[in-house]
Amino acid sequence: MSPARGRRVVIAPDSFKGSASATEAAAALAAGWRSRRPGDEIVELPVADGGEGTLDVFAATVPGAVHQVVRVTGPDGRRHDGAWLALPDGVAVVELARVSGLPLMGGPDPLGAQTIGVGQALAAALASGAREILVALGGSASTDGGSGALAALGARFLDANGVALPTGGGALVELATVDVSRLPPRPPGGVRCLVDVAAPLLGATGAAAVFGPQKGAGPEEVARLDAGLRRLADLLGGDPAAPGAGAAGGTAYGLAAAWGAELVSGLRTITEVAGLPAALAEADWLITGEGRFDRTSLDGKVVGGLLALARDAAVPVLIVAGQLDAPRPAGVRVDVALARLAGGADAAMADPLHWLRMAGADLAAHAGDGGPG
Repeated sequence: MSPARGRRVVIAPDSFKGSASATEAAAALAAGWRSRRPGDEIVELPVADGGEGTLDVFAATVPGAVHQVVRVTGPDGRRHDGAWLALPDGVAVVELARVSGLPLMGGPDPLGAQTIGVGQALAAALASGAREILVALGGSASTDGGSGALAALGARFLDANGVALPTGGGALVELATVDVSRLPPRPPGGVRCLVDVAAPLLGATGAAAVFGPQKGAGPEEVARLDAGLRRLADLLGGDPAAPGAGAAGGTAYGLAAAWGAELVSGLRTITEVAGLPAALAEADWLITGEGRFDRTSLDGKVVGGLLALARDAAVPVLIVAGQLDAPRPAGVRVDVALARLAGGADAAMADPLHWLRMAGADLAAHAGDGGPG
């Protein structure tokens, strides 16, 4: 019997949040697949949607990418080492979660948390001569409309007496004047904000109302934060109703209105830079996945976006998830839950990389020689 023809398999998972990064998940799935089908060609392309893990995804998929360390002020005022990524073509990538993310908080402070670190990382990228900047917005600790980031770049936010406001979204209700005349010019290629939500800045579906409670804000604090963002929008102008303006506590809005940044889909941008469309054009299978696959997974998240790309490329999909809580979508040939393989969610969480390797082997066994081609 002749050996099975090798297939080309693209492995492009999101992170399994709290368990494994997208890069770790891709490597474990690849190892499991190779244990069953060593003759196949594996292409590992971990994916993110612009939130936490974006730097790691770019570093794993763009040859020559280099992490640059920058000392920043964290969202609660404590100093720490952050990072941004220099791509070889002069593009800089700043990930908000790495410099101003919620896990960096010592404790909840929804009114005082700020984005100064984002501005400091942006300033470092500018000083390096970056020709274009991508800002990944997700996982924010604050709801300050990007005022902290803009202040770190040179903008001034003043009260009625001409005194600089304290940092944090809670102070914006006292905002009387915004001076953006000292902001540095954008780099020649511009600034693109990678957003993973469609929320506007204000109101019941805006930054404060939807995401404030996740950062510790109660009803009164949500109302104060929303009022502050409304005051900021009254003075800065721009388009607070734009989809995605509410991303990262309104940082997307602030960078767009004051600095001319463009709001773009994080997933689309990352998959293009990583070369995923080109990889799918020659693929026999796509493996993707995330920690929990449910009905929201098809609504703007990584798995839903990759399913759409796979449909366009006529590539069948295999899904792996920590838990599967929705029916198998059209175009998905096989799905595997780590919780089922491990005998429970707790067991899967205890050693996620082991069970991801097992999932890769299981997917390869199910795919067998029945793949396309």
